[in-house]
Amino acid sequence: MILKDIWLDVKAVKERDPAARNALEVLLLYQGIHALIWHRFAHWFYQHKLFFIARLISQLARFFTLIEIHPGAQMGHGILIDHGCGVVIGETAVVGDNCTIYQGVTLGGVGLNKGKRHPTLGSNVTVGAGAKILGSFDVGDNCTIAANAVLLKPLENNVTAVGIPARPIKIGGVPIPQEGTGVVSAEAYMKLEARMKELEEQILKLQKALETGEKEEETP
Repeated sequence: MILKDIWLDVKAVKERDPAARNALEVLLLYQGIHALIWHRFAHWFYQHKLFFIARLISQLARFFTLIEIHPGAQMGHGILIDHGCGVVIGETAVVGDNCTIYQGVTLGGVGLNKGKRHPTLGSNVTVGAGAKILGSFDVGDNCTIAANAVLLKPLENNVTAVGIPARPIKIGGVPIPQEGTGVVSAEAYMKLEARMKELEEQILKLQKALETGEKEEETP
């Protein structure tokens, strides 16, 4: 099972990282893959309550890869940790299948209470470089969290979130109107420009029609 998970991770990197040339290179040279391999063994020991060995493996992985994944974290299949330096994934975090995590990402907790305190990511989630997702809540499938965003609240499926604190700006690729910002998005501007051109064309047609009608009336 662990070998299958490793192969799916290698395959995901090869498919989604344009710099990856072949599976052997990914397996031998990509620290994101190395961190996931170490974690899958550490997680096995964690599940069997061999906490010291699990933690020792995770600390060795952190030393060699600069990626810290707590052995208690649940990692799905086909995960791409791109570049990876500075990634921190907490004990009760859950990362779904086919997620992409860039360097400097933190899946962290808030507060000192035990129990579930880290986020749960759905499938096909992309977390941009430097983004922080803090707290025990769910991030839906197919979501995108922009670089350097700080997400403190749950997201539904297919949402793009940006900012500090992060707020949704798109759902399913469609921009969400932002009330009170006074800022017009590029998509809205393009639609407005197209509408203006349509109105100008209609006005020209009406002017020509009026001119033609006036000439016909003047003709005896």
